[in-house]
Amino acid sequence: MTARKKLLGDWMGRRLTKVAMSGPEPNVAVLGELKALRDRVPRLTGALVASNDGLLVAHDLPPQIEPNGMAAMAASQLSLSHRLATTAHGGGFSEVVVHGTGGHVVIYAAGWTSLTVLAAPEVNIGRLHLESRPAARAIADLLTSVTAGAGSEQATKTH
Repeated sequence: MTARKKLLGDWMGRRLTKVAMSGPEPNVAVLGELKALRDRVPRLTGALVASNDGLLVAHDLPPQIEPNGMAAMAASQLSLSHRLATTAHGGGFSEVVVHGTGGHVVIYAAGWTSLTVLAAPEVNIGRLHLESRPAARAIADLLTSVTAGAGSEQATKTH
């Protein structure tokens, strides 16, 4: 402990200690869907699920990509794309594809979350969609059942 922290702790009348913080465990079923998707689609480089407000739910990303930052960017893109689709056509949003020189980023709506898929430039986009769209629906169903179950437990505890 540094002298500054000790002094601060003494001044506040308590002792400062390090407490290990851990985030919530990723949903095992969602993580399983992400890994299965990677197994089914050649040249897939990563995937993540994030809430519509940018909170990370689960990820299967390469180590050089920071998952929380990617989740926040995916939520921003999802929001912008949803607004664009609604303004232009008055309908809902299902997916957005970003083609870059280094690869593709595809964001699929998945209930109150989104599935973001990263792929190499050589990926077969048709195959990517064929495998990712059902995965996004499965993830939405999994997370809807989890939140519905949590809501019913809370209702039971309060009555």
